[in-house]
Amino acid sequence: MNILVIGGGGREYAIIWKIIRDEGNKHKIYAAPGNGGICDIADCVEIKADEIDKLLEFAKEKEIDFTIVGPEVPLSMGIVDLFRNNDLKIFGPDKISTQIESSKIFAKDFMNKYGIPTADYIKFNGFETANKYISHLNPPFVLKADGLSAGKGSFVIKYTEDAIKIAKDMLLKKSLGEAGAKIVIESFLRGEEASLLVLLDGNRYRLFLPSQDHKQVFDGDKGLNTGGMGAYAPYKGIDDELLAKIRTDIIEKTIEGFKKEGIDYRGILYVGLMLTEKGPYVVEYNARFGDPETQALMPILKSNLLDLLMSAADGDLGERKIEFYNKYACCVVFASEGYPKAYEKGIEIKGLPFRDSDDKLVFHAGTKRIDGKFVTNGGRVLNAIGLGEKLDEAIENAYKITEDVFFENMHYRTDIGEKGLKYEK
Repeated sequence: MNILVIGGGGREYAIIWKIIRDEGNKHKIYAAPGNGGICDIADCVEIKADEIDKLLEFAKEKEIDFTIVGPEVPLSMGIVDLFRNNDLKIFGPDKISTQIESSKIFAKDFMNKYGIPTADYIKFNGFETANKYISHLNPPFVLKADGLSAGKGSFVIKYTEDAIKIAKDMLLKKSLGEAGAKIVIESFLRGEEASLLVLLDGNRYRLFLPSQDHKQVFDGDKGLNTGGMGAYAPYKGIDDELLAKIRTDIIEKTIEGFKKEGIDYRGILYVGLMLTEKGPYVVEYNARFGDPETQALMPILKSNLLDLLMSAADGDLGERKIEFYNKYACCVVFASEGYPKAYEKGIEIKGLPFRDSDDKLVFHAGTKRIDGKFVTNGGRVLNAIGLGEKLDEAIENAYKITEDVFFENMHYRTDIGEKGLKYEK
C-alpha cells in the first residue's frame, strides 16, 4: 500500500514510526514535507503541508492508497474534502468539522449551545469595545485569538494593561493576521489540565489514554505559551468515575451536537480539559493528533494504528478497541533558544542518529540534514522519549538522552511529568 503522511513535525514522525513498528516495511510511505529524521524512515517530498493542490496531484501521480493529515492548517483549508471529491481515501475531519479548532468562537458557541461545560466567555471583533470591557475586568482571565495560531494565540492575563496591549496588537496591528481579527475573553479556570484524544468514525468513538501536556516554555508553567514543551502518558489524574463523567458530559454531548449540526466527524478530536473542583471543563478542541501528546502515546500503543485510522476514515470502527501496553512514556521537547519567539536555525546537532532502545527513543521534529549532518530547522527540534514501568523511570530515561543528544543553546524544561508523580502508588 502507498501511504502519504502530511506534515513535518514530531507528531508525524511518531505516526510513521508507529506504522512501521506495526506493519514492518511492507508499505511505501511518503511524507510531505517531512524532516531530517523522517527522511531516514520514509520518502520525503518537497511539498508544504498547506499546498493542498500539489498534494492532490502527488497523491494521484503516486497512486496513494491512504493519506494521513497531521497538522491543522491543511485540514482547515479543506484537504479532506478535496481528496474525497477525487475518490482518494484520507484520514482527518473535513473542513466543516475542523471549525471546532479553526475558530475558537465557533467552538465556544457550539459548547454553549449543547450544554458542554466550558469557561464563560465574550467575543469581540473590534478593539474599542474589547478595550472598554477589559478595562473593567479583574484578572486573572484568558484572552484567545479566534483563529489558528500554532498554540501561541492564548494568554493567561495577570495584568489588565497586558490584555489591552495584546488585544490592540491583534485587533488593530494584526499581529496574528486574520487569526487575531476576532478574539475571545474567557473566565479563568483553576485546576489541572489534561489531554484526551478521541477517535471518531462519524458515529462511534474510542478513547486513547489520557495524557498531560506542558504548554509554557519554562519550568513551573512559566513564560509564553508554546506548541508544547513535553507530555507524558498515561495521566492518572482521571479515575474511572471522572472518566465516566467526561464521557457523558463532554464527549457524548459533543458527538450528539455534531450530529444535530450535520457534521460527519471522522478523525481525531483532541479535547483539552481543565479538571476543576466543580468538575471537568473543556479548554479547547483540536481537530487532529496533539503534538507532543502523540509522541508520548505512540510508543505505548499496543493496537495497530493504521487499522484504526483506516477504519475510522471508512466510518466503521466496528468492535475495534484501542489497547495500550502497561507502561509510561515521557516526551521532553528539545527546543531552539528563543522559541516560541525568534530563534536561529542551522545549528549542528550532536549525537544523531540516535540508536533507539527499549526505553529510550528520539523522534525528529524541526531537523534538517545538510552534508550528512543533522541541523536545527525549527523551534521544537527533537523529542526525547523515555519509557518505564513507572512514571519516574520514564522521566529519568527521557532526560538521560540529554547526555548523548544536544546542540548549542538547546532549551528544554526540566520538570516534564513531575505533576503526575503524586498519583503514583
